[in-house]
Amino acid sequence: MTSITAYEPGASQLLMGNEAIARGALEAGVGFASAYPGTPSSEIIGSLAEVAGEMGIYVEWSVNEKVALEAAAAASFAGVRAIVAMKQNGLNVASDFLMTLNLTGTVAGLVLVLCDDPAALSSTNEQDSRPIAKWADLPLLEPATFQEAKDMTKWAFELSEEIKNVCLIRSVTRVSHARGDVRLGEPMPPGRQARFASTTVGQFTSMFVPVKHSLLHQKLNKTREIFESSPFNWYAGPEKPELLIVTCGSGWYYSLEAVKTLGLESSVGILKLGTTWPLPEKLVQQHLARTDKVLVVEEVDPFLEGNLKELVGDTFSALGPLTFYGKRSGHLPSFGELDPDRVMGAVSSVLGRERAAVDPEYAKKAQALTGGLVQARMIGFCAGCPHRATLWSVKNALKLDGRGGFVTGDIGCYTMGLGPTGFFQLKTTQAMGSGAGLACGFGKLGRLGFSQPVLAVCGDSTFFHAAIPALINGVYNQSNFTLIILDNSATAMTGFQPHPGTGASAVGEPAPKVDLEALCGSLGIRVEVADPFDLQDTTPKLLDLMQDDRGVRVLISRRKCALVRAREEKAAYKVRVDSEKCRGESCGCARLCTRVFQCPGLVWDSESQTAKIDEVICSGCGVCADICPASAIIREVA
Repeated sequence: MTSITAYEPGASQLLMGNEAIARGALEAGVGFASAYPGTPSSEIIGSLAEVAGEMGIYVEWSVNEKVALEAAAAASFAGVRAIVAMKQNGLNVASDFLMTLNLTGTVAGLVLVLCDDPAALSSTNEQDSRPIAKWADLPLLEPATFQEAKDMTKWAFELSEEIKNVCLIRSVTRVSHARGDVRLGEPMPPGRQARFASTTVGQFTSMFVPVKHSLLHQKLNKTREIFESSPFNWYAGPEKPELLIVTCGSGWYYSLEAVKTLGLESSVGILKLGTTWPLPEKLVQQHLARTDKVLVVEEVDPFLEGNLKELVGDTFSALGPLTFYGKRSGHLPSFGELDPDRVMGAVSSVLGRERAAVDPEYAKKAQALTGGLVQARMIGFCAGCPHRATLWSVKNALKLDGRGGFVTGDIGCYTMGLGPTGFFQLKTTQAMGSGAGLACGFGKLGRLGFSQPVLAVCGDSTFFHAAIPALINGVYNQSNFTLIILDNSATAMTGFQPHPGTGASAVGEPAPKVDLEALCGSLGIRVEVADPFDLQDTTPKLLDLMQDDRGVRVLISRRKCALVRAREEKAAYKVRVDSEKCRGESCGCARLCTRVFQCPGLVWDSESQTAKIDEVICSGCGVCADICPASAIIREVA
């Protein structure tokens, strides 16, 4: 029995934040769960998928976030509690549907979990998703602890049903991916018969928008009253603090540690808000009246700070003058993650106190660790990654073509093609599918003197998620570009979740496998398939496709992800370096294999001044044997 299904009410489990959210959904009796995988949100639906059969719930990896929300909404319309999860970028995809779903409302509890990524640790931006709650007039909850992550999720389902609308929960990476003790409640089976009341006229349509907009505001006002007594808001500190910290989510832990480290528990109070939109105005005013100095601690944007200032502006006569500190004042950074040290700096600055100094001996040891024992490691593709081989062929084909061609890309493992691991081939990375969309535009500039070949790359999962419309657009508008689909048989960047091209469902059951060649070929365009490990075949195919110039062309570069392949089959080759043939520094452009190709399985031996194979890391793909100009790398059938 897995930890999130343990039937031990009152007992504690060590859970990741995302697992705690999944457990909260189980305790609420969720019956339907959907998502498109995206770090840091993936483990929520992944955890539920593992126990779907045991708990009698339906779980799916949807083709994108908009479809995931639509599918979950259908379950809610039919009376089944549903949860949908996505990262901040995915909210952009789902927002079109969300901005009418808020008007139509819901039936059974529907919880939308948004996992933001401050500092963009695994994203192309650090977008703060909270403003959409304000735009959409929907309730927003922000857990600060792992216990809250579970309890808030359960409570959110009840709130959703009370106001008959979607409830948003916003987590961040340091809550979603850290672990802590969680006291368990009682898991509940779904226990509801799904049935859609089709006789209701206009309820789930965008008819009567002014009336529904008015009703939406009524629901928000009701939510505000509920939030006034929420168990997720509390104050700790003196009756009349010299400084009041107002915080939410991950900022609460940082604030608590900062105040304790500075020894200011008797002079600094902390108001922790778990219900950040709409603000529980009476509660907030009560605590703002305690002081004349307020520091707002939150990630990433000054969302809470701005809402507090709006409230003070509306109630100035009651509260009197207040001085706010935070991101707008420059006391806290307006980008990136926070930490206790940054909060300590802000508190010390506001109060004019000397900042607590780090113990010199501790600082010395820390410096020794970071400066000596911890080696710098460049981000790169795994050993045997097919993307490295594909981009090597792209690099060579573009050079052979000689017309200044380039590659547009988007989000996935292959985003690392921006740097040395992909030989600096990717020139653009925006949103999922944007590589193909940009190529559509570039490919129509011929009449304006544009003559460079355009290659767009996307992963197989990204293709299903967002690139298909761009491909069709290119065909319809007769654009001139080559789309390379990097088919590695997995949503590799976020945890190897299945997708429509893998032949498996979220719960591991067999599923129809969408044929990429047939799908692309049905558009009446040229489609080629290549094995990226076969450089002698892939490079000429790419060159030929670039020089075709007849509308849109597709190359499917197909090889399983090295990590997936390692689980399913043994290495194809045993690879070694013939030290007698290896020219070392004199070879090609000075160590082509280890300095340029940079597979982690190839290492430089400074003693022998030759390349060597790291047998622990090497996946046995054998591609390096083809790129060695001295034929010093030998591959033998394993």
